Amino acid sequence: MSVPEEKTVLVLGATGYVGGRLVPRLLQAGYRVRVLVRDPDKIQGREWLDKIEVYKGDVLERDSIVPALDGTTAMYYLIHSMSGDGDFERRDREAAENVATIAGQTGLHRIIYLGGLGRRDIEQSPHLRSRHEVGRILRSGKTPVTELRAAVIVGSGSLSFEMIHHLANRLPVMICPRWVYTRTQPIAIRDVLSYLIQTMERRETTGLTIDIGGPDILTYRQMMLGVADILGLRRYLIPVPVLTPRLSSYWVNLVTPIRASLARALIDSLRSETICENKLAREHFDIKPLPFRAAAEFALQRTREHTAETTWTDATVSSPQAIDSSHLRIDRREIDVEAPEQDVFRVVSSIGGENGWYYADWLWRIRGFIDQQLGGVGLRRGRRHPSKTSPGEALDFWRVQEFVPGSKLVLRAEMIVWGQAWLELEVVPVSETSCRLLQTARYYPRGLKGLLYWYSIYPLHAFVFRGLIREIASRATDH
Repeated sequence: MSVPEEKTVLVLGATGYVGGRLVPRLLQAGYRVRVLVRDPDKIQGREWLDKIEVYKGDVLERDSIVPALDGTTAMYYLIHSMSGDGDFERRDREAAENVATIAGQTGLHRIIYLGGLGRRDIEQSPHLRSRHEVGRILRSGKTPVTELRAAVIVGSGSLSFEMIHHLANRLPVMICPRWVYTRTQPIAIRDVLSYLIQTMERRETTGLTIDIGGPDILTYRQMMLGVADILGLRRYLIPVPVLTPRLSSYWVNLVTPIRASLARALIDSLRSETICENKLAREHFDIKPLPFRAAAEFALQRTREHTAETTWTDATVSSPQAIDSSHLRIDRREIDVEAPEQDVFRVVSSIGGENGWYYADWLWRIRGFIDQQLGGVGLRRGRRHPSKTSPGEALDFWRVQEFVPGSKLVLRAEMIVWGQAWLELEVVPVSETSCRLLQTARYYPRGLKGLLYWYSIYPLHAFVFRGLIREIASRATDH
């Protein structure tokens, strides 16, 4: 491997699926890494956090980009909105224009952009069109750009692969729309990361648009059947011509952890073929991409072992807004537990996912189902590992806002609650064999609808939260 010429690298999108895996590999390759994030809490708990420089900023606010670029020689542009709302194209366009302008003013040497495959001479879905437009905007600036274009990324926690995996795993018979016959060229996440790293080391790739993909060109039907075969399952796919992207998104929402608005955006993109159109990857890189089956086997193994480094849910979080504490509604409870603090916190830190919510779990599931029907994330995001927790990760319809090992877990709600909500669990030692468990639910209502929600649901919340703290104590003492 050649010695990197550009040593200080800025990563935009470090909280995302690809960016979160790229950062540690850049460090391993000897680069000094900076990240620009809107909410630094998203990367708390990452093993590489103390080895990088963190800048707080937003690509939609041009001036906030400048400090992170001072002294930086190269940038990875890995941000792209997968929001289901109609405003994402404007945001993507504005972000690219801001970055291209500031990069040109600060003398950045190069930008490496991960875009999407798909022919540019035919009409594309809004999301593919936006990815192509971002590449064009970045190239229009003064900074040289290398654009790597990829399609379905196969890896544990990848949005596209998770959809394929869940559909293949949960439905013995699938009613399939036309998009399952669309051809694509999937690529393993490890190969994507290798291309990103080697692009930095190969200066001759500057200014090129390079299509990257695995050796197989497959339909989504073939990928789903392939995953089912790896899982040892027999599946039947029945094609129907009338299942629209909107109806398909509701179907995906019911079967997978992906909410309908996000599924709609993804399915819209799946209607277009995404196949490599040039062979520049073979000419400039010494990478032999994995076949789809091998990549899928690796991904499924990581999923079974709960060892996924990042997941698509890592980036699907909105930063909390400023609140007036005088408007907080609080439910606080405490209980003395005749068990060591580490035993109690072990139960606390394992809550959610396949472990359930300990008390009245059926009510939590109903709440998750209602949230999905309202367009929220629902419960089925699960948790990355059955017992290990870290700040910033998704935990069902919560996000871990704060995690102090052995002491405190703070969850921020990402379900639809017409306001903001938190659940805090804290363990305070009393003696070597006993401790006190503190449980605090906080809610900040947004307008009249938020107040009505709090007071109408409070009796049910009181029932659930009263039972939850008791059940945690019971499980800790039974350990």
